[in-house]
This record gives sequence, C-alpha cells and structure tokens, in this order.
Amino acid sequence: MRTPAPARAAQYLALLAYLVFLAFPFLWLLSTAFKPPRELGSAHPTWIPEDPTLDNFRQAFDEQPLLRAGANSLLAASGAAVLAVLIATPLAYVTTRYRSRLGRALTGWVVVSQAFPFVLVIIPLFLVLKNLRLIDSVPGLVLVYVVWALPFALWMLAGYVRAVPAELEEAAAVDGAGRLRTLVSVTAPLLAPGIVATALFAFVTAWNEFFFALVLLKTPEKQTLPVVLTHFIGAEGVADLGPLAAAAFLATLPSLVVFAIVQRRITGGMLAGAVKS
Repeated sequence: MRTPAPARAAQYLALLAYLVFLAFPFLWLLSTAFKPPRELGSAHPTWIPEDPTLDNFRQAFDEQPLLRAGANSLLAASGAAVLAVLIATPLAYVTTRYRSRLGRALTGWVVVSQAFPFVLVIIPLFLVLKNLRLIDSVPGLVLVYVVWALPFALWMLAGYVRAVPAELEEAAAVDGAGRLRTLVSVTAPLLAPGIVATALFAFVTAWNEFFFALVLLKTPEKQTLPVVLTHFIGAEGVADLGPLAAAAFLATLPSLVVFAIVQRRITGGMLAGAVKS
C-alpha cells in the first residue's frame, strides 16, 4: 500500500528535523573553532565567524600534546575493536548455532552487564589490573575496552549469524567441506557486514571513552585524547573555549572518517539482515 503524500511529507520533515538536531552540536563546534577571542566573548554570537582564524588550532597544539594523545586513543580504540571482533565472532556463532545453557547464560550476561554503571566496577577493575601490572598502560586500557564492548558485540553479531541460512552450511557439509572450512569459506564472508559494524561500534566506543582512561592512566604521556581535552579547562572551571573547540573538532574527525569509509558495508549488512531466506 502506497503511503499518502501528506504522510510521506511529514516523514521527511521529521527526518530533516532529526538531522538538524544531530548536526547542531557539530556545526556549532565547527563555528566556535574558527572564531577569534573577540567573537567568542560576544553577547550576540553568530553562526558564521565574521573574522575566521586558525589561531585556535595553533594554540591547541601548542598547549597540549594532541598528536601523542590521538596516537594513544587510536592504539586503544583499534586494539579494542580488533580483539572484540576476534573474540565475539566465534562466540556468537557457537551460541547461535548450538543452543545450550551456555548460550542462555551468555545472553543473560549481555543484558545484565549493560545495567551496571561504570562507577560500580571501577574499584574491582582497578585491583585486577593492579595485580596484572597493567595499571597506567595502554594495553591495560585496551583490555578494559574489550571487556566492556564484548557483551554488546556478541549480541550484535549473534543477530547477523541468525540471518545466515543454516542450509548454506548444510550444503557445504554435503559437498565435503569440514566445519572449519565451512565457517571460513561460507559463513565468514556473509558475516563481513556485521563484523565491520561491530568493529566500528567497538572503535567509536573506545575512542570516545573518558572515565576509564581518566582513572587508569596517570602518566601524561599515556593519556588519551578525551582526557587531554579536559586540560583546556582551568582550575576554576573556566574553559579556554577557542582551543578547546578546535581540539574537540579534531577529536571528532577520526570517528566520522571511519564511519564514512565503512558506511556502505553497514548499510549492506542491515539490508542483508532484513531479507528472510
């Protein structure tokens, strides 16, 4: 049944309003990053800077080690994404194809783990990492990010595994392919969109994470980008607004670039999951 024109127009209008709502903080951040101090303190702010400048970017790099912090964030986020996918993919396959008490327990773990706030787990987590001698280290932070992202990654990949028809694996088995060969040659390529989407989720979550990095990393040389951004705020809570906006704008770019690169695979995965065999 075809949607009436007024209803379709209302849908487009609602979608446009939602996009404006999502884009507003980013556009305002971009505008602030290019404004000189005189415009930042103006009582009548404007969207477009009247006298755009790059001084905020130069000052941000002069005041804080943004490149080093960005490298730390990139290492932590990339490591967490790769490890989360490597662990969650076979686990999701086993719990989906071979239903058992273990699968139900893992599903319960996914639900329960998302209900715990960060502050409840930080003390036992700190003690565990201390015993492993991973406090104040990027590998220790990667381990934390993997554990935190794993429940949702497992749940997400399980949905993609269910979308793969079991008949394809049965046909491969009839042709003489072993379990490992079937998993690598038949199932894994069909799971590629889900794997990419899960890796993107883990990457963005780790890239933007602040609380664990603040508590676990004390050496300035090892701090991640979200922690370094707080250094633009003075002891009395006064923010150096121009450099802070410039640095925050640069911090958002990697996530946007990664998403732009893989968005086709994510869209393809969503469409694949929507088609019933």
